[in-house]
Amino acid sequence: MGRGRQKAKNTKVARELKYFSPDTDLTALQAELATAKTNEPDYEDKWAELYPDEDDKTATQDPDSGSDSN
Repeated sequence: MGRGRQKAKNTKVARELKYFSPDTDLTALQAELATAKTNEPDYEDKWAELYPDEDDKTATQDPDSGSDSN
């Protein structure tokens, strides 16, 4: 019991959220979304020098350890 009251309350809240449209400050939105060039450097991976790329698998293999043995 009591499910009807809770469902009615949820329906009321959902209807209020659906039809409520607050005033939007478009100038503030534009200022927030505007991208200004900053002096921050681009992302720099500090671990890039320690580990080889996956594409550079030939660079990590030892050229003297070939499968051709005499």
